[in-house]
Amino acid sequence: MSKSGLSEGSARLVLLDGVSLLHPEDAVFEAMLEGWGRQQRGGRRLQPKTVMRRQNLVRRFGAFTNGYPWQWSAADLDEWMTYLIAELRRKESTIRSYQTTMRLFCDYVTSPHYQWPGECETRFGTHPIQICHEWNTVAHLVDYEGDPERRPMTREEIQLFLDYADDQVERAVRLGRKGALAAYRDATVFKAIYGWGLRCTETSKLDVTDFYRNPKAPELGRFGSLHVRYGKRSKGSPPRRRMVLSVMPWAVEAVEDYVVNVRSRYAGSAKKQALWLTERGGRLQPRDIEDRFAAYRDALGLGKELVPHCLRHSHVTHQIEDGADPVFVQNQVGHRFASTTALYTGVSGDFMNSMMRRVLDRALHSGQ
Repeated sequence: MSKSGLSEGSARLVLLDGVSLLHPEDAVFEAMLEGWGRQQRGGRRLQPKTVMRRQNLVRRFGAFTNGYPWQWSAADLDEWMTYLIAELRRKESTIRSYQTTMRLFCDYVTSPHYQWPGECETRFGTHPIQICHEWNTVAHLVDYEGDPERRPMTREEIQLFLDYADDQVERAVRLGRKGALAAYRDATVFKAIYGWGLRCTETSKLDVTDFYRNPKAPELGRFGSLHVRYGKRSKGSPPRRRMVLSVMPWAVEAVEDYVVNVRSRYAGSAKKQALWLTERGGRLQPRDIEDRFAAYRDALGLGKELVPHCLRHSHVTHQIEDGADPVFVQNQVGHRFASTTALYTGVSGDFMNSMMRRVLDRALHSGQ
């Protein structure tokens, strides 16, 4: 609530009383978006980028209809959905996201708490209505709506990929190119993503001080545990933190070698906290990781469906195949629900055959 007792985002807090608007329709529409932004940033604590993205989507819908929120109808939404699906080929998850945004905006402008219905009645003789209903929106019936082609990388693909990344280091050194440090860094980045089951953003935001000793694994030195401080946000929450235990010694060796022998060669590294530095001393960004992964993937002729996140999928799958407890893996990768971890798991045929053999042997033995 504001000091005036009005809800944050109320019409009276956005529009000035007694001021004549030169273009009232446009001004009120923009005031609605501004008020909605305040409500999301204040009450829901959403990130500015998320708020701006939602506001721009509503503007796009307004441009498509060539109308204003107090003129919109369910038929306008149906026409827009047809355009998005038939002409722009938007995926179902994208369609559902768009509809959710429109539903939230309509909830806001139709709520009496924010006074927009009365404001529109006074100015335009009509008021906004909710245009998103069960019968014209996509239902969220499954947990995973991503590209069905997205899959974990096989062990052979990962070995091929990491070997190629290592080869780029040797090639740069042999040819005397200045990109040797960056190539070594990138090769280690991919090993870290797979070795600890990380997301790109989590990896980018790692600092040198995020590694800790684990008394249960003294052989790993100060790399026994990894504190992930920028886990995936959920519903306006701050980044979710988690502690990831190191389970792949070879990945620990790779990161330790990078920290001791390579990172120190970057200019100003002693004054920087970022684990992955750029040539200019900045922090390596997620987009940089994605671009380098795509370049290596294409050079190897691997499928376009593979992205850095597939290394995280592979971590989950291979840990399960190697006998790790699913609950342990769930905690490692920061999934709130076991069903999410299950969606990441794409066990190999050999693993499934071994499980089948165990079940059959147990059944045959109990029947004797």
